[in-house]
Amino acid sequence: MVLPFDILEYHQRLQKTKKRMADQGIDVLLITDPANMNYLSGYDAWSFYVHQMLVIIIDEPQPLWIGRYQDANGARVTTWIYDENVIAYPDYYVHSDVYHPMDFIADILLQIGQGKRKIGVEMDHYYFTAKALERLKRGLPNATFEDATLLVNGVRIVKSDQEIEYMKKAAQIADLAMTKGVESIYPGVRECDTAAEIYYHMVRGTPDFGGEYPAIVPLLPTGDHTSIPHLTWSDRPFVKGNAVIVELAGCYKRYHVPLARTVSIGEPNEKMKQVAPVVLEGIQEVLEFAKPGVTCGELEEVWRKSIKKHGFEKEARLGYSVGLNYPPDWGEHTASIRRGDPTVLKPNMTFHLIPALWFDTDGIEISETFKVTETGSERFTTYPQELIIRDHMDLSGQIS
Repeated sequence: MVLPFDILEYHQRLQKTKKRMADQGIDVLLITDPANMNYLSGYDAWSFYVHQMLVIIIDEPQPLWIGRYQDANGARVTTWIYDENVIAYPDYYVHSDVYHPMDFIADILLQIGQGKRKIGVEMDHYYFTAKALERLKRGLPNATFEDATLLVNGVRIVKSDQEIEYMKKAAQIADLAMTKGVESIYPGVRECDTAAEIYYHMVRGTPDFGGEYPAIVPLLPTGDHTSIPHLTWSDRPFVKGNAVIVELAGCYKRYHVPLARTVSIGEPNEKMKQVAPVVLEGIQEVLEFAKPGVTCGELEEVWRKSIKKHGFEKEARLGYSVGLNYPPDWGEHTASIRRGDPTVLKPNMTFHLIPALWFDTDGIEISETFKVTETGSERFTTYPQELIIRDHMDLSGQIS
């Protein structure tokens, strides 16, 4: 299998990670976030529902991959790690009340002389449990444990040129999936049919390259539910006069470019006509202001002032760093475009900008994913930045 990046890039990522480990006094880093595992090793498989780990030892040149026996061949195939550094635990450790994979991992670390070192663990993410930490501490009583939740995430925030190229391909998939999804929305069509159309094109991709499963499923709140941004779909048919929010992402080599648009089935109501220009104006002001040296907090301030002059406020953050990830989230959990965030923008940082407004019974989303350039910002997608109005003719020839 061909690695998605040159091995030199993996080595550079590893060295940057070790530099951050040294700055925090960490000798051994236990990585359980599948995105961070992929970033440093290339490992890519749907195995994150069981305990697995990439071990970075500050004074060793090669990481260790430790995981389930039946997944070990996947680690040998998809990573640049030497085969002898792939270590597998037997299947009786999986979903057992007696045995736990962290017992096995602790024993391995003891065997290789790491039992008295300062160990960093990703304490606050989806794939590392309270029980996992408890069993590690029990198995390594002479080690010191430190929270290293965002250590690798901080390295990932500035993308390489190759990562940007993958995101450009993801953007083409996002454009296509949005186009086909919106074209399928008209009265009588079920929400699930539109979701299926979106999924088909997200996975099929373009004639030149295919897509992958995204970290988040297509979101499709409709009608009164457009005030609830994280609803998916049902089997209800679309109704004339309703609005539909479509949020999706193209994914290529695990790199995501999210995109959201709001669709009005027929003529939009007066509130939608009033709010859409406010959101579009705010998007443009933020994208024009974004450039190296500006902070995420300053970006949010531009948005806040833009909508405030029209009498609106937004409680939620405006956006976040985005890129490589696995379910259940495509965000990188580092920088947020929110009030007070001190993160300074640098070239090749990438963000999902969501200048959405949600009210009691309705809402609007028009989002963009952008990269920071040397002098400003640049959108990844080309899909029209507007409130979309769908007027259709039904099978009887009547305007619906």
